[in-house]
Amino acid sequence: MGLTNGSLVTEFILMGLTDQPALQVPLCLLFLLTYVVTALGNLGLTILVVLNSHLHTPMYFFLFHLSFIDLCYSSVITPKMLVNFMLGKNVISYEACMTQLYFFCFFAISECYVLTSMAYDRYEAICNPLLYTTTVSLQRCSCLVSGSYLVAFLCALAHTGSILRLTFCGADTIHHFFCDLLPLLQLSCTSTYASQIEIFIVGGKDIIVPSLVIFTSYGFILANLLKIRSTEGRARAFSTCSSHLAAVSLFFGSCAFMYLKPSSAGSMDESKISSVFYTIVVPMMNPLIYSLRNKDVKLALSKTLRRRKF
Repeated sequence: MGLTNGSLVTEFILMGLTDQPALQVPLCLLFLLTYVVTALGNLGLTILVVLNSHLHTPMYFFLFHLSFIDLCYSSVITPKMLVNFMLGKNVISYEACMTQLYFFCFFAISECYVLTSMAYDRYEAICNPLLYTTTVSLQRCSCLVSGSYLVAFLCALAHTGSILRLTFCGADTIHHFFCDLLPLLQLSCTSTYASQIEIFIVGGKDIIVPSLVIFTSYGFILANLLKIRSTEGRARAFSTCSSHLAAVSLFFGSCAFMYLKPSSAGSMDESKISSVFYTIVVPMMNPLIYSLRNKDVKLALSKTLRRRKF
């Protein structure tokens, strides 16, 4: 049984990032390159974690899932956006739009909670190093990741359900490059009050609660770092957190700007730029952030390449 919305609209038109013809080809090439880098980076990182036993630790267990999420997350959005650059009129069916919306929400929320789990892992590694192998066991890591996916599954259902209850009876042009919550709300010809409340409460919870946990974890980490007398030891401890802090700042900052501001604030162009950050730039940056300064990943890459040569 197909998705129905009790309205005459059976398909939508995605406006994309820009309507200027001169920018279509350069942007298409830019985002095609970005997607290739994203796919290779995240897929490569997951393969390295699987193939190298010295990366079978809690930190890289979470990083494996983060890379998997980023790969899927980017694949939900970018291929359809690239099609929009190549076609004069990018049409997406109602069913495909709702499917894209669901998986976008699922992977975005999963990323929120996996990043939160990684903050907990860093807290235990720095503040309780002697008990680290006990407190952050494989079983606990599996529970944290499973919990992240379960929360994402339920919240994505809530978000998608809030859009499914709306009626679309006239306007069919989505002023965005993918099926997102706020642009879809603007097309409804029935009251969106309940849907806006649901998005604000559930979406706010998925940004604010992880942010509070992350900030609290890093508050304890900072207090612990200040107790370390050795400058070298302090720098080494901070270096293990810097990559995660960079990833968290990029992702949560752009999400908060998009979903927690008043609906009247800012233009749709600003929302598109913010969306580009957390749907395209962040999935590309994460494998670079976690690998460029990471000796373990570099060592794993060199070992894997030598293994393939012989």
